[in-house]
Amino acid sequence: MSANRQITSWVLYDWANSAFATTVMAGFFPVFYKTFWAADLPATESTFQLGLANSVAGLLVVLSAPFLGAVADRGGLKIRLLGVFALLGVGMSGGLYFVAAGQWWPALLCYLFGVLGFSGSNVFYDALLVEVAPRDRWERVSALGYAAGYLGGGLLFAVQVWMVQAPAMFGLADPAEAVRLAFLMVAGWWALFSLPILLWVPERRPPPVPRRVGLVRAALGELLNTLRHIRALPMTFLFLLAYWLYIDGVDTVVRMAVDFGLALGFGAGDLLTALLITQFVGFPAALAFGRIGDRLGAKQGILLAIVVYILAVFWAWRMTETWEFYGLAVTIGLVQGGVQALSRALFARLIPPGRNAEFFGFYNMMGKFAVVLGPLLVGAVGQATGSPRLGILSLLLLFVSGALLLLAVDVRRGVADARAAGG
Repeated sequence: MSANRQITSWVLYDWANSAFATTVMAGFFPVFYKTFWAADLPATESTFQLGLANSVAGLLVVLSAPFLGAVADRGGLKIRLLGVFALLGVGMSGGLYFVAAGQWWPALLCYLFGVLGFSGSNVFYDALLVEVAPRDRWERVSALGYAAGYLGGGLLFAVQVWMVQAPAMFGLADPAEAVRLAFLMVAGWWALFSLPILLWVPERRPPPVPRRVGLVRAALGELLNTLRHIRALPMTFLFLLAYWLYIDGVDTVVRMAVDFGLALGFGAGDLLTALLITQFVGFPAALAFGRIGDRLGAKQGILLAIVVYILAVFWAWRMTETWEFYGLAVTIGLVQGGVQALSRALFARLIPPGRNAEFFGFYNMMGKFAVVLGPLLVGAVGQATGSPRLGILSLLLLFVSGALLLLAVDVRRGVADARAAGG
């Protein structure tokens, strides 16, 4: 099988599951939760619940990702486990269609397990990067994945926004029915475009595990070894700490931006249109950041993106007009995919060869552990102070501290240490 076909199949999974990230996590769920499932609750209470659901889902990934990564590496199970978590996300996305008005608790459960499926599958998807692409193309292929995700998620979301704004044109009774149908569309889209990676991306077979040891026991042993390896790789460890902090801010912006706009009194239609703009700006911007990573280095590209996020947080804190939300949508779109793609590619260079899923399990653990804190922080500060503006301003702490730690990462030393650790 050609390398290009494997890369295309891998990239299409980002195209597939970004429908959930765009339509469910960032777009319709926050709006629909506030106005349909939890309409009788105060705005600050529903914001807190949404943040709590994101945090619990993140915590479940935190607790399971490193172990699952070790199992995947030892058993050659990355593709199969990706399929299991994708199936969970597909099922929960479709399940939202059947949740009736006022049933906020079932809606939160479907959302929580949908996020778990999305995040869990990404542990194995990220780890497959180093198997489908040659080392000198990691930055570009990683960026291509995120770019495809923005384009695919954006195209589907554009149709869905059109459905919500003109339901009669699609034979639907009202916007609420259009939103519920959108959740079913996400399930179908995610399932369909997951097939190439499941069918056409081969997985390297690891050495066989002795029967007397067993896969689980071997995986636990590998997990303990990973912990020791991370402690012995200071630049890898330092990068993980930096990533934990700044990606917290990035993911919180993704998941809470629409909720923040609603709390400020902006119209749902304007917010969804702004989110759509972010998707289509993000497509070429992610590709551009891939080239920045090639030319200037992934670390420099990440730092550039963090600076933009810091400026955007200050802008959001003072924002009063709808046009400003549109401006922020463009600004975030320029850097969101880039910071994610370059972070994945940089970490791939800082891990020992042959331990991809295991180390990416820790990578995703740090990212999702951040999501345990970020939305909860925004929601809790907003509820405690009665000001959503102060909640969003708290993200400055995460971006600034993450940037300072990243500045201390010596990439050349980290790459050399990782190669030496891999033998």
